[in-house]
Amino acid sequence: MLSLVDLRGRPVNAAEVLPRADQSVTATVDAVMPILHEVRERGTEAVLEFSERFDGVRPGSLRVPSEVLQQALETLDPQIRESLETLISRAREVHAAQLPAGSMVSPGPDARITNRWVPIQRVGLYVPGGQAVYPSSVVMNVVPAQVAGVESLAITSPPQKNFGGWPHPTILAAAALLGVDEVYAAGGAQAVAMLAYGARDDAGELVCPPVSLITGPGNIFVATAKRAVQGVVGIDAEAGPTEIMILADETAPANLVAADLISQAEHDELAASVLVTDSMALAQAVQTQVAEQAQRTRHAERVKASLSGPQSAVLVVDSIDTCVEIANAYGAEHLEIITGDDLALADRIHNAGAIFLGSYTPVSLGDYCAGSNHVLPTGGAAAYSSGLNVTSFLRSQQVIHYGREGLQLVAPYVETLAQAEGLPAHGDAVTARFQ
Repeated sequence: MLSLVDLRGRPVNAAEVLPRADQSVTATVDAVMPILHEVRERGTEAVLEFSERFDGVRPGSLRVPSEVLQQALETLDPQIRESLETLISRAREVHAAQLPAGSMVSPGPDARITNRWVPIQRVGLYVPGGQAVYPSSVVMNVVPAQVAGVESLAITSPPQKNFGGWPHPTILAAAALLGVDEVYAAGGAQAVAMLAYGARDDAGELVCPPVSLITGPGNIFVATAKRAVQGVVGIDAEAGPTEIMILADETAPANLVAADLISQAEHDELAASVLVTDSMALAQAVQTQVAEQAQRTRHAERVKASLSGPQSAVLVVDSIDTCVEIANAYGAEHLEIITGDDLALADRIHNAGAIFLGSYTPVSLGDYCAGSNHVLPTGGAAAYSSGLNVTSFLRSQQVIHYGREGLQLVAPYVETLAQAEGLPAHGDAVTARFQ
């Protein structure tokens, strides 16, 4: 089920040996672009029509009524509510510590530059539906936005045929628990278009005002739509299938490594589960454990498809140093390190969405109640981007104030540089203030 690749005894080019799924958003552009156009031109009616076509249900309205949200919260299983409240509390504490401080600098007499962080005013948060229910994604999107000070939040999630055309009740309850009352029954590319362009009804009334930023993971159609509207709005990332890499040595418990590989594989047939180790004994034991445990899991067929795909494998190399090299080349969404010296190895990891250390820190802890954020870069994007955090919802802004003395002091330099760049009017704009 999980293939083993023995790379011992030969030079390893990390970038060439990495297992990757062959997935590109360009393959779905032709399907997505007409949807974006229709929603932009026809508003809510187009969104509702696409929901009926793709989700098999037409919601009674695009925006979920407040009484439906309240009912979802009132009927929420008490254990689920307590679990969500624990997640919310821990996430708020962790994300509050991410708030950057402003600063004021005086680079010279009568001169002041203020660096400040300003929240984005309106944000659209996408919460997936499909093969699972993700109230945790509601929390992961909403909490950092609220901590950042975003005033207007709109959540959108696919309508569900089994729940009267509204998003799953647990999604609605999580939104209500967080105090978000603007929730839309829309998924897929049509939801992204609705957030980016706004949507009016047949009478011309604005049902969903456009946002400035769209965050949240989704399927390949959502990722394609987010790429297409980037520039009209900001996006957090083009999230691909989830992935886990486990860096382990002979001290790692094979049954726990196998359990963690399976936990990510149950997300999606395209989910990637990779073990890199310098221990052939561990690699073989993990293969055995995966085969045994996968038979007992609820989503056995989905797990089997994921673990048998080209994106999943066990890589056996000569040394832990090579393991680190491969981990940095891979840039995993989730990287677990289970070795005899986890902290030292973590210091050598440059590219990972989030790093989980030791046998008692599984990725599923981060998915739910660690307090960290589980919206993370995939497909190697961890080499240049971060997971969702408070600064995702903030803009750095500079406020400049020079007085007469401050400007006069640097005026000759401005004039010189303006002449050097062939822009003399720039210099004139300075000298005019002293004539």
